[in-house]
Amino acid sequence: MTDTLVKNRPMQPGKAFSLEGAYRYCHEITRQCGPHFSIGFDFLPPAKQSAIYAVYACCRYADDIVDEQQDEQMSPAALLRLWEEELDRCYRQSPTHPITIALADTIQRYPIPKNAFFELIEGCKMDLVRNRYATFEELMIYCDRVATTIRDLSLPIFGYRDPAAKKYGRALSTALQLTNILRDVGEDLERDRIYIPLNEIEQAGFSETALLHRVKSLPCLKMIAFQCHRIRDHFAEASQIIPLIETDARITVLMMMNVYLKLIEKIESNPFDILDRSIRLSPLEKQGVVDATLVQVGGMKK
Repeated sequence: MTDTLVKNRPMQPGKAFSLEGAYRYCHEITRQCGPHFSIGFDFLPPAKQSAIYAVYACCRYADDIVDEQQDEQMSPAALLRLWEEELDRCYRQSPTHPITIALADTIQRYPIPKNAFFELIEGCKMDLVRNRYATFEELMIYCDRVATTIRDLSLPIFGYRDPAAKKYGRALSTALQLTNILRDVGEDLERDRIYIPLNEIEQAGFSETALLHRVKSLPCLKMIAFQCHRIRDHFAEASQIIPLIETDARITVLMMMNVYLKLIEKIESNPFDILDRSIRLSPLEKQGVVDATLVQVGGMKK
């Protein structure tokens, strides 16, 4: 594995990573790059927490190759192939990168499917060749690759027995991904990417051109309201996963849902903000979600 992968987090030539150091590396990436997604991870027991850090870091690494890589010698497609090769080494217990050193340990303790990582990378490759989706059905092909795969990687760690957890896990993964798409509309426009289905933009009386020019209008509000409503529907379905996963992971999943629902609430209160900036929760807002979720869990136990 070369140290050309993702320059903002390069391997340090000649530096050996202990297993503890590798997990710490994954922890740092997760905290830095997933400030909303990872809020609930603190409530997992240590073994599950370390495992989810390794999985998240691996997924994030592939995503960053597409979104942040500025290597002058290798294309993002070539770098993704290198990452696929590293994942193969990881599953053969011969990792050479701190992320996969941690992941190689994790997959000995949890049945995490290799194919889910490769399917996620296929989704990342879509971003290299496609920047528009005509319909929601087309978008769901992308979402299944970059989001439903997260379900397949996470559920073995969270633990479940009822197969219905996979159905509700897909609803949750879809809701999270659609929230990411909506909150990052302005940021994606900078990359000439539009993930909101083009037919839904038109159905709202808006247009691709108007979106590219960030026109703030009633049709724009209608488009955003439709997206928020659908996301809430997915979260409502996803809520049924909570009793189906192991007790020690329920707070984490509920926290994840509540954080993203707070993002939707924030978008609904100031819809046009998504055109100008990526929507984030403040530290105070995050703490409010944590406190409210803990109260909610306390009420569920009574």
